[in-house]
Amino acid sequence: MEEPKKPCLYGISHSNRSNLDLWGKNQFNSSFPIALACYMRDHDQKAVYLKLDKNLKIVPEEISFNEVFNSQLPNDKLYFSFESKFEPYQKYASDDISGIDLVVKSTAGEFLRPLEIKLTVLPDSGTSVKEESLWGSEIVIRPATTKYCALGIADSCFSHMDEIRSRFEPIGIAMQDWGNRVEVSYKMEGMLKCINTFEADYLDHQKPVLLQPIWKTQGQSPMLAKQAFDIFVWSDFALSRLFLDSAWEKRKSQIINRQMRSTARFFRFMYQMSTSRKVALSKIYHEMDFSRQTDKEFAVGGNITNRYMASPRLLSPLLPSSIIPEIILNGGEERLKPERRFDQTLYFTAKEKL
Repeated sequence: MEEPKKPCLYGISHSNRSNLDLWGKNQFNSSFPIALACYMRDHDQKAVYLKLDKNLKIVPEEISFNEVFNSQLPNDKLYFSFESKFEPYQKYASDDISGIDLVVKSTAGEFLRPLEIKLTVLPDSGTSVKEESLWGSEIVIRPATTKYCALGIADSCFSHMDEIRSRFEPIGIAMQDWGNRVEVSYKMEGMLKCINTFEADYLDHQKPVLLQPIWKTQGQSPMLAKQAFDIFVWSDFALSRLFLDSAWEKRKSQIINRQMRSTARFFRFMYQMSTSRKVALSKIYHEMDFSRQTDKEFAVGGNITNRYMASPRLLSPLLPSSIIPEIILNGGEERLKPERRFDQTLYFTAKEKL
C-alpha cells in the first residue's frame, strides 16, 4: 500500500524547516511566499522589479526568479535556509551580522542570495476606503532589512571603496558624536545629498534584496480578490528610498524620526566601510537609537507604497485565487491556523476549490 503524501508547499524540496515548521505562526508568512515564487518561476512568470533610476525615482520593471534567486538551478536543486546568516557578508563586519528571512543556497552549499520577505495585504486599513487604484500595502521594516540592504550595497560596490570614501569622508570625519541628535540633525541635509549623488552614480550595482508578495482582498473583507497574488521585488537602492525620501522631507527638523535615524545609520555604515573596509554593526545600531525602540526600523503605509509600487499589477495582480490548491499541496490547508487572517483566507478559499 502506497504511503500517503505529506502536506507540503510547492517547490520547497530542501530547507532547514521541517514539514511541520513550514506552517508555524511566524514561519508560514515566509514559507508561502517562497512556494509562490517557485510556482511563478516554473511557469515562466516574472516578478515586478522595483528599481531606482538616474533621477532617484523608483520604476517598475520585470525580473525573472532566476535573477532573484541568483541561480539557473531548478527549484529542487535549491536549498531554502530560513532565518539564516548570509555568510559571504560576514567579512564586512567586525561583529556578527545575524540572520535574514531567507538565504538561498544550492544543495551543494553555495550561497546565492539573501532576501528579506514581507508578505503584505492589499489594501491596508489606511487605503481601503479609497478608490481601488489608490490601494496600497503597509510595509514594516526591521533592522535586519536595512543592515542587509547596506551590506549588499557594500558588497556590490566594494572595488570602488576608495572613490566612495572621498564622498563620505568630509562629513564622516567631522562627526564628533554619532549618537548626538543635535549634531546628526544639523548634518542631515549634507548626509542626504552625499547619499543621493552616490546612489545616482552607482545605480548599475543595485540588486534584489526584498521579496514582497501581495495578497489582494475585496476591500477589508477576508475574501480574496479574483486576481489575488503577485510578487514585487525591491532592489537595495530602491528600498533605501523608503527612508531617504522621507528623511529629505523632514531634513530641517531637529527631531530625529525613524527614517532620519535609518539615513544616519546608513551614512555611518558607508563611511566606515569605505575607510576601514569593515563596520561594527552593533555600535551603529545601538549607539544611534535616538531614544526610539530598536526592534523596528520604521513602517511605511499604503498611501506611500502605492506611489512607489506604481505598476498595473498592483491594481490587477498576476495570479488568480484559484491557484491556491497548486501551491498548498496534499491537504496542507489543514495545517493552517484560521485564527490568523492570512491563514483564514487561504483555508476557506482552498476548501472552496476542493
